[in-house]
Amino acid sequence: MPQTSNHLPPPLRYTADDLLSLPYASHYELVAGELVERKQASESSCVGGRLHAMLAAHVAAERLGWVFEQDAGFQCFGDDPDEVRKPDVSFVRYDRLPDGPPQGHCRVAPDLAVEVIAPHETYTEIETKVDEYLAAGVRLVWVVNPPNRSVRVHRPDGTVGDLRQADELAGEDVVPEFRCAVAALFAVPSETSA
Repeated sequence: MPQTSNHLPPPLRYTADDLLSLPYASHYELVAGELVERKQASESSCVGGRLHAMLAAHVAAERLGWVFEQDAGFQCFGDDPDEVRKPDVSFVRYDRLPDGPPQGHCRVAPDLAVEVIAPHETYTEIETKVDEYLAAGVRLVWVVNPPNRSVRVHRPDGTVGDLRQADELAGEDVVPEFRCAVAALFAVPSETSA
């Protein structure tokens, strides 16, 4: 009688097109053909949503480009055509997507990528994403850290800036004239009296 193995078969290699067809695609990124679950939590989602709203309002008023939420996939990593990353917030200038956002994954690197750290995300995971974004041509990466109430700014020239609550987050030459207080990303709305 043949022996059966308790080992599972090697995982299937998914493609970027496969990711689009999955029922819960927004919960996954694709790295080296493997599905990687995005780590999400209430606080990081709220902070990311707040930053998205601020950035979207500014970009719309200044007619600068497109602002994407956390379910937008970017397929712009030259070494692996099936790698798809999903920043928590991202921005692409109009001139780089003149016909508007594509129906599938975006094949141009965002000008700005934002990662909001969620519980259980490791330093290594975040640094890997930052390195991949910069190598793909992202011009500015913000890593927002809700527990520390801070933002780390990464640039392609290797410079890094650490911002605390008393500081101001700026779009530099990537999102011209965008500015917001770091503290505003983490502020708890005050109760209003009736």
